[in-house]
Amino acid sequence: MDDLFTFAFDQQGGGKQKPLAARMRPQTIQDVIGQSHILAPGKLLRRAIEADQVSSVIFYGPPGTGKTTLAKVIARTTRTHFSELNAVTAGVADIRKVVDAAKERLVMDSQRTTLFVDEIHRFNKSQQDALLPYVEEGTIILIGATTENPFFEVNPALLSRSQVFSLQSLSHEELKQVMDRALTDEENGLAELFVTVEPEAAEHLIQYAEGDARRLLNALELAVTTTQPGADGRITVTLDVAVESIQRRAVRYDKSGDNHYDTISAFIKSIRGSDPDAALYWLARMIDAGEDPRFISRRLVISASEDIGNADPQAITVAISCFQAVELVGMPEGRIPLAQATTYLATAPKSNAAYNGINSALDRIRTDGHKQVPIHLRDSAYKGAAKLGHGQGYLYPHNYPYGYVPQQYLPDGVNYSFYQPKDHGYERHIRRFQEERQKMDERGLPRKNSPD
Repeated sequence: MDDLFTFAFDQQGGGKQKPLAARMRPQTIQDVIGQSHILAPGKLLRRAIEADQVSSVIFYGPPGTGKTTLAKVIARTTRTHFSELNAVTAGVADIRKVVDAAKERLVMDSQRTTLFVDEIHRFNKSQQDALLPYVEEGTIILIGATTENPFFEVNPALLSRSQVFSLQSLSHEELKQVMDRALTDEENGLAELFVTVEPEAAEHLIQYAEGDARRLLNALELAVTTTQPGADGRITVTLDVAVESIQRRAVRYDKSGDNHYDTISAFIKSIRGSDPDAALYWLARMIDAGEDPRFISRRLVISASEDIGNADPQAITVAISCFQAVELVGMPEGRIPLAQATTYLATAPKSNAAYNGINSALDRIRTDGHKQVPIHLRDSAYKGAAKLGHGQGYLYPHNYPYGYVPQQYLPDGVNYSFYQPKDHGYERHIRRFQEERQKMDERGLPRKNSPD
């Protein structure tokens, strides 16, 4: 918690010497931008903060999403004593010092201690174990912040006594709110400098930030403080100024416009067309322009089923693993699993048979309506079902030599083939399997005039 010396320093104007990102750090829960999935009115964490009833928590998310900010907000609202450690520099001795002071405070003043540990994943097992008994007995309330997946990096015993809250990268609109607030805030922001940021420059800075509010504010401050005021005393941040300040060229890419949809279309069509080089090119274009990697990952999952399907059943597993990996490591490292999944899907055999199959089945249902389930396929387990004849006549496939016996599975009057596997990739084996099943007799055995 801010001490008296820091408070006096800020009151005398010294706080203005802090970086813009530090000055603009939200002071109350109402000031926080983003994270509405956990901080909107009525949400558990919001209620706990407002009621000063925060228990041990782990904040997990990419840089610049507000993990430390939330800890500071809790520090300003809690009646507990607030202590802070950084796991990069702290050791077991520092933990014991905090714990000893917390015990004394609890005995002497009946006051509990909230301990904020930044980058808690940097603590090794013994350091985390040193916290465990005091978290368990309530001597300290732990608030941990980490950019790494806590389910891999934090001891299970410590995790079981904490609630994990996942923070998300800020959206384009949320970053715009952060910038607008910094430009109009007279006390802590840049309002007194009379700054104008041209729309193209603002867009460039927001794309550069990639969901990180601190990164955006640092870039904005650099652009403003390195630009001379014009004759009217106003500082104008142009696109050229923004490009020069962050040493990153502007990319013509509107995330909500035609270029956005044209690029992802070219990316998916390159995968569908089995051209890994083109797919990597369009992937690089999107990454360089600051496209949301989760959006790219979702499209890879769709492509794995729509364009590859059972020609390579492993494709969907690769795509989902890529999505999880990107969530786990974030950017820029996330480009590596994205590239791996992209090249795997681009070079995999292609089939849209499953995609066509579900569309065909949906079309038929919408045309014919919902037919009744054949009586032998109905559930016979619930009370009274057997008296109604449900399940009677059902042939249990595992009772037959090849685990198969011909019987009706479609409703009466429905006799359509929805899934038609291709004759390449793994679907070649599925096609052969289907052909073999068509040659089985009523006993589930190959017909005499058919090969085994």
